[in-house]
Amino acid sequence: MTIMKILKPGMYTTIQDEGRYNYQKSGMSVSGAMDQFSLKIANILVGNSDGEACIEVTLMGPEIKFQGNALIAVTGANLVPMINSVVVDMWCGLKVSKGDVLSFGTVKNGCRSYISIAHGIDVPEVMGSKSTYVKGKVGGFQGRILKAEDEIKIGGSDESNFTNVLRLPTEFIPCYNKDNMVRVVMGPQDDYFTEVGTNTFLNCPYEVTNEADRMGYRLSGTKISHKVGADIISDGITMGSVQVPGHGSPIIMMADRQTTGGYTKIATVITPDINIVGQLKPGDNVRFKSIGIQEAHKVYREYMNNFHNIRECVTKLRTTIISTKNYKIKVNDKEFEVVVEEIK
Repeated sequence: MTIMKILKPGMYTTIQDEGRYNYQKSGMSVSGAMDQFSLKIANILVGNSDGEACIEVTLMGPEIKFQGNALIAVTGANLVPMINSVVVDMWCGLKVSKGDVLSFGTVKNGCRSYISIAHGIDVPEVMGSKSTYVKGKVGGFQGRILKAEDEIKIGGSDESNFTNVLRLPTEFIPCYNKDNMVRVVMGPQDDYFTEVGTNTFLNCPYEVTNEADRMGYRLSGTKISHKVGADIISDGITMGSVQVPGHGSPIIMMADRQTTGGYTKIATVITPDINIVGQLKPGDNVRFKSIGIQEAHKVYREYMNNFHNIRECVTKLRTTIISTKNYKIKVNDKEFEVVVEEIK
């Protein structure tokens, strides 16, 4: 094990894994990564199990100093990751040595980045998960967002682990756009809406407002009309449920959602497309496309099988580092340390 020290925390940085399941009946939020695809791929790239905890970064990245050798990967939104002020690649394994500092620049696309560390992050599991649920002060590191001066135990790596580096092939890397289409299965209360309201939901664009966080995304756009009212007897809320309260503006429920709610739900975003929603930021646009339950199941099976294919593919494309050289260069009177690796 080694230690990572948080020098700057970023905007909203937490520890997240796949989530905390089987406790919703007791009112406990599931939490977990907002973009599960990026979380899983980050773990694959450093040899972890798919659901191991990562650091979830939102819009403005942290500054982290490593007090020992480690193997990491950065996936998800492009926040311009840098090691010792030198921009590094995303979607691949990265070696860090004692004293190295990982930092980030200005977001180029997407909303959330994920930092995985080989052998994981050493925080206790709470109800079977390391995920942070900030409002409940549960999980992660002391049940809260990371702060400056936090020191967290992480898995260390021997130099031998740096010889072979995994890299995700370009064709698997997602694109994060300002305008997005996400697929939904209608219901369970779609019959509470007028025909005009349903057509509005499926044919009009919606914009992500500033009221968008890990609990849910409030959207602005053409109002969705109910037949009578928006209230129902409270029932369960799943990831991607699209609630429509009386004001007619949809809300996509996300990782830190409450377990039950008393507003009508017109549709549910399918699992693979929740990753798209998790990368939306205020000002981005989204449209909804209805698909049937059988098609949704087919898409889900393909999505889950894809992780096995990706793991096999990145292993075959393993990059071997032949030699490493360190240089100091000066640009505009500012000195930089540069690492040059010869690979095959």
